[in-house]
This record gives sequence, C-alpha cells and structure tokens, in this order.
Amino acid sequence: MQVALFATCLVDAFFPRAGQATVALLERLGHEVVLPREQTCCGQMHINSGYPDQALALIRRHVTTFEPYDVVVAPSASCVGCARHQHPTVARRLGDTALADRAEALAARTYDLSEFLVDVLGVTDVGASYPHRVTLHPTCHSLRMVRVGDRPLRLLRAVRGIDLVEMPGADACCGFGGTFAVKNSDVSTAMLSDKLRDILTVRAEVVTAGDVSCLMHIDGGLTRLRTGTRAVHLAEILASTDG
Repeated sequence: MQVALFATCLVDAFFPRAGQATVALLERLGHEVVLPREQTCCGQMHINSGYPDQALALIRRHVTTFEPYDVVVAPSASCVGCARHQHPTVARRLGDTALADRAEALAARTYDLSEFLVDVLGVTDVGASYPHRVTLHPTCHSLRMVRVGDRPLRLLRAVRGIDLVEMPGADACCGFGGTFAVKNSDVSTAMLSDKLRDILTVRAEVVTAGDVSCLMHIDGGLTRLRTGTRAVHLAEILASTDG
C-alpha cells in the first residue's frame, strides 16, 4: 500500500525524528511511503485563533496536495482532527461547498498513525523493542476529536522489553492548546505543572504521546526541572528495535 505522509509543521520544523520514525515503521511493515513536497500548514493554527478566512487557502492546498493518494497518515492526532473535522466545516461555512465535499472525501481516508496501524493494517505488534520505563500522555485531540481510544496503549503493550506504567490523571490536558499556551500562559503553566507531577510520580524514563505539540510543551517543563525524563513520540518507540 502506498501511504502519503502528512508530516505537519511541527514535525517538519522541530521534530523530524517523529516523521522519520513513521516512515521507517511503515516501510518495515511493507508499505511505500510518499512525502508530497507541496504540503504546507494545514491551517489549524489559523482556524483555532479565529482566522478561518486566512485558513481557506491552506485547506484548499492541503486537499489538492493529498487528493491523489489512497491513504494519508500523520504522526499527529491534532492535525488529523483538523483535516477531518475543521476543514470541511470551515469550507462549508465560507460558502465553498465543492471544497467542503472534497475535504470530507479526503478526511475519510486520513488517519492518525495509531488508527492506521490498528484499524487499517490490523496490527498491534509492530516488531518493536524498547527496554525503558514509559508512560503515555493521551492528548486531548487524540481522545476527544479523533477518538483513538486505547489504540496507542494496545500498540505500546505489544512492545518488547517495555515497562509501561499508567500515570494518574492521564487524560488531563497538559496545558498546551496551541496559542492557548501563549495567550493564557499562567493557566497553561499551572496545567503543565500538574502534568509534570503526574509523570514524575510514576518514575518514568520516557513520556510518550501521539502529538509532538504536547510533547514539546511537556519536554520543555521536564528539561527546565532537569528531571532526566525524556519526551519521545509514539512513532519513535514503535520504530525502535533497541535491545
């Protein structure tokens, strides 16, 4: 199966290892991965900040770029949620019904990585090995917008050598929320402090998630506190054959 990688802005600019791991994992499972060079920002930041008019051109570019492919996969539930739900809604509200219909058709074959592995490929054991103590932060968009459920946990449980521990209050927001962290920094920092406490409570070596945006926020806090705990994207763990 040929898979188009929806790399996302943050992965491309700051966390290329998550994208590289996604490619390595899917190729190991026998699939050809294509990186469409024409892709840019999906427009989520514009939409969430109240600028849907400016997002429309980005939505159109996204749809045009990925339409030729049978399957689109992203290592970001947040961006998948935007493409799946916000793209058709914004296009329809702004009167471009043709684009809205195209966006809906594309959304039906756009997947978060964990969804694609479990629901489309039908695998939970991807042949990974990762001998570390790991806890999962199930991000807000993955739980509440994309509804990945326990798919990331099912994948992690099948990883050889992993010591997977559940953090208390796992489904609580980390406080990032895109521009929320900038516009409401005090509240965001307080929410992050709660999340860091819960991560450190279980003495994890690694905290993982399916969204690099949340991991960036969490890793900043962990680094400032010099905890020694690392933030690692789910794809990196699943692609690992360490040990």
